Amino acid sequence: MLVTDREKCLVECLNTAELYDPSTGRWTTTDNLTSARQFHTASVLPDGKVLVTGGTNNVVVLNTAELYDPSTGSWTTTGNLNNARLFHTASVLPDGRVLVAGGNNNTAILNTAELYDSSTGSWTTTDNLNNARQFHTASVLADGRVLVTGGNNSTVILNSTELYDPSTGRWTTTDNLNNARQFHTASVLADGKVLVTGGTNNVVVLSTAELYDPSTRSWTTTGNLNNARKYHTASVLTDGKVLVTGGENDTTLLKSAQLYDPSTSKWTTTGNMKYARELHTESVLSDGKVLVTGGG
Repeated sequence: MLVTDREKCLVECLNTAELYDPSTGRWTTTDNLTSARQFHTASVLPDGKVLVTGGTNNVVVLNTAELYDPSTGSWTTTGNLNNARLFHTASVLPDGRVLVAGGNNNTAILNTAELYDSSTGSWTTTDNLNNARQFHTASVLADGRVLVTGGNNSTVILNSTELYDPSTGRWTTTDNLNNARQFHTASVLADGKVLVTGGTNNVVVLSTAELYDPSTRSWTTTGNLNNARKYHTASVLTDGKVLVTGGENDTTLLKSAQLYDPSTSKWTTTGNMKYARELHTESVLSDGKVLVTGGG
């Protein structure tokens, strides 16, 4: 597993990267990124390389992108994004292309989207989102479409959601979330539904959760989280349950964790993390364990 620096960095942004080996439980440093950055994305491509896009170096918002090759342990630059952006999403499509959508260029919230083709190393623009947004989520559905939910457009927190169809290159609106939210999570379940949890509507931190059913294109509420939280993480475990960890509730950093069981639509508490944290990452390893890194 490759980790690159993308958390809050108040003084300087980092260009370091490191690798975790589940078989040894050890971290090792690897080649530095070409450009220091935070608030970027990192996507594993079908050939095993990792594509990093955008972000900021705390001076300018970046349009640069680069590739990490695990076979050589090195980074190389690739084609630049058409639009510099941070707080965007990146989704690997079934055909191997990468869809980047939304974000912020420090002047405006973006409705633009673009596609990366690893065979050419180039970006092409695609249909614009119906709503400009940042701090949203993007989930690749079983049929290859991409579901984007929530976020903000600098004026309001959004309850709108939309679907990108790679076969047509078009965005279409779909049913609205029951609760407008940003800084939430979205997880694709084994049955193809999408579970959205927590976040904030900028009035309160949310404990609500809801499910999107692609077959009906509709949202339904499901069991509430035991603890309201934003800036948390969520991972689908090998048994199909969803593990949510950390975050904050506006007054306290959380070390609590809880599990969602799709068969009962209920949450149960599980063991606390050793350290409270937010804006961290969470990765399910090949042996089913969950690795949590960084945060504040």
